[in-house]
Amino acid sequence: MVLAVSSCRTYYLSRPPRLGFITRPPHQLRSLLLCPGLRIPRLSALCAQPRLRAMAISSSSWELPLVAVCQVTSTPDKEQNFKTCAELIREAARLGACLAFLPEAFDFIARDPEETLRLSEPLGSVVATYRKTHLCDVEIPGQGPMCESNSTIPGPSLESPISTPAGKVGLAICYDMRFPELSLALVQAGAEILTYPSAFGSVTGPAHWEVLLRARAIETQCYVVAAAQCGRHHEKRASYGHSMVVDPWGTVVARCSEGPGLCLARVDLSYLQQVRQHLPVFQHRRADLYGNLGPPLS
Repeated sequence: MVLAVSSCRTYYLSRPPRLGFITRPPHQLRSLLLCPGLRIPRLSALCAQPRLRAMAISSSSWELPLVAVCQVTSTPDKEQNFKTCAELIREAARLGACLAFLPEAFDFIARDPEETLRLSEPLGSVVATYRKTHLCDVEIPGQGPMCESNSTIPGPSLESPISTPAGKVGLAICYDMRFPELSLALVQAGAEILTYPSAFGSVTGPAHWEVLLRARAIETQCYVVAAAQCGRHHEKRASYGHSMVVDPWGTVVARCSEGPGLCLARVDLSYLQQVRQHLPVFQHRRADLYGNLGPPLS
């Protein structure tokens, strides 16, 4: 079985975007049977840069959980979007992944709130839900304005990390990555993997995407998995792509190439513990000077 982890809307009318774990076998994801003639998405090779020798992996890498990160170009055509996602999940399962991450709004990206309302529908088997807490109200020159608060209510709380075959996953969405307090709260609640399904723009993407993801990995000493939208969705919107996995040392260990496709990475929780042991930043925090991050997550 593959667990599909995804944000399921760009925005709702009167409801915030949410991220949920969908627990279904790949062949049951909205009855998404493979379509004859459907192009197999490109697969990015698993890449890993050398780590510090003192933090070398002791166990066989082939025994470690494999996660897949899916990159898509969603449009208002829901059926085509589902077919693409189904193909990616099937490919991830074939390659041995135990967890597949889908980007924000994998089901559709609408042109306007009215189209969003028309295309919205309930999800299937969801075992955890996180509703986006930070709304993207920005106006970036060259990228166009975005005001999520016009049609979205922010989520009221964080979700405790969810146990998965790859580790405990802390849930966040896209713009949330700009707020380190959220990621620090998740790791203090036990997160080992942080996920940021996203649809970054063409200006903020090249400038901030990788920098922010690596920063969140370094400061939390977690794996960071970021599935991204890419390419042009319709005449009003395009996304940056560059889906990736970052390890607890801040190294990009896998990334997608241009266009829809997959990248794969193995999650080594013993390596994560080595990083935290060698660099015990959470033992060095000075709550007496700047306080705690808030009450424990429920």
